[in-house]
Amino acid sequence: MIKQVPVILFSTLLACACHPGEKATAQKTIVSAPMAPADTALFRLVQQQTFQYFWDGAEPASGMGRERFHADNNYPYNDKNVVTSGGSGFGVMAILVGIERNFVTREEGIKRLDKIIGFLETADRFHGAWPHWWNGETGKVVPFGRKDNGGDLVETSFMVQALLCVRQYYQHGNAEEKALAARADKLWKEVEFDWYRNGKNVLYWHWSPTYGWEMNFAVRGYNECLIMYVLAAASPTHGVPAEVYHEGWADNGKINDVNKPDGIAAGYKYKLQMKHQGDAWNGGPLFWAHYSYLGLDPRGLKDKYADYWEENRNQALINYQWCVDNPNKFKGYGANSWGLTSSYSVKGYAGHAPTTKRDIGVISPTAALSSFPYTPEQSMAAMKHWYNDMKDKIWGPYGFYDAFSEHDNWYLPHYLAIDQGPIVVMMENYRTGLLWKLFMSCPEIKEGLKKLNFESPWLKK
Repeated sequence: MIKQVPVILFSTLLACACHPGEKATAQKTIVSAPMAPADTALFRLVQQQTFQYFWDGAEPASGMGRERFHADNNYPYNDKNVVTSGGSGFGVMAILVGIERNFVTREEGIKRLDKIIGFLETADRFHGAWPHWWNGETGKVVPFGRKDNGGDLVETSFMVQALLCVRQYYQHGNAEEKALAARADKLWKEVEFDWYRNGKNVLYWHWSPTYGWEMNFAVRGYNECLIMYVLAAASPTHGVPAEVYHEGWADNGKINDVNKPDGIAAGYKYKLQMKHQGDAWNGGPLFWAHYSYLGLDPRGLKDKYADYWEENRNQALINYQWCVDNPNKFKGYGANSWGLTSSYSVKGYAGHAPTTKRDIGVISPTAALSSFPYTPEQSMAAMKHWYNDMKDKIWGPYGFYDAFSEHDNWYLPHYLAIDQGPIVVMMENYRTGLLWKLFMSCPEIKEGLKKLNFESPWLKK
């Protein structure tokens, strides 16, 4: 049975509710005023209810996060038991939040993580990398596409980001916890990042035992994949040289060929430093500011290409302002209802973004809620409006549904793991920085960032 989570005040953290400010560096930290008790109660409720996607809603045999959950039990592809590597990585991080927030006990948490890591140890892998999807009952790969039946290094990196947090969380615990930390560490060290170079100074997204490198997706230019390159540089067993980052990801500096403005955005005061892939003139889908930064702390993170706090914050503010200005005149958009990112859509799945072409009237709650560190006031306004005024249409067993459109009167009771996970994690990073602290404390990550000539306050600790 799915639990309806009660509202519980979490007053003990009010005094330390910190919000990473515009210039959160080693020299300057801006601390916000505590949230009002009513806001704190809602904050906790949304975080806890969303967490349940990865707890009550997990695939039972593996403990992993299902790719999708349809509250109306409508599964046209009969894929209820399909689990996801990247989305489950976000879920693993959410479980650590759940333990810290007392959503579950420490004993319950380690039992679930033991099951998940056991699945990862025996499920299909390809040169250390996991596929995008498996059957949760068998651990066998489920093709994400016709040729995508092997390793997915990007989704693997999202899971590895989580496993490193698990290692850091448990490494000084009791014997059972230390053993779990060691198993997480072993999985991370087995990922062959160097294999996924395909002999070149770039990382490839996919490799298939059937089709080899035929998908031919060399990852260049700004999107959600920065974490993959940081992990590849940081790996103590299968590391890659800095040239792979600078020549591959940064495309020999072309990553700074910023996008041209589109329509109303030409007058925005928020500027992007990176060329966001595709036709994302005003920033890509907003998950690009979330996935790599669930563990990788953007506060004060800089290299010769960008200040990543400014990049992420400006992307979120552009996304917000686009919805407020609403150039396409969609019903329901405004200061208290905003957020464009990849999600379910009126017709299938779409990469919503702030351009006249890619904004089709669909709001995805994960976009605003996962942006709490960057836009706390704007995210809070949206959360309160959606819960207080629209709960009967967009709220279900695992929090807010994946997406909705007031313009098209479209409210689908469906969820996606990759959208629910970042809500829990980034809300916690806004409040306590929990996952940032865990991930950035890894010595390998510090060495990897140094190898790539990053700056970060964490490198001075």
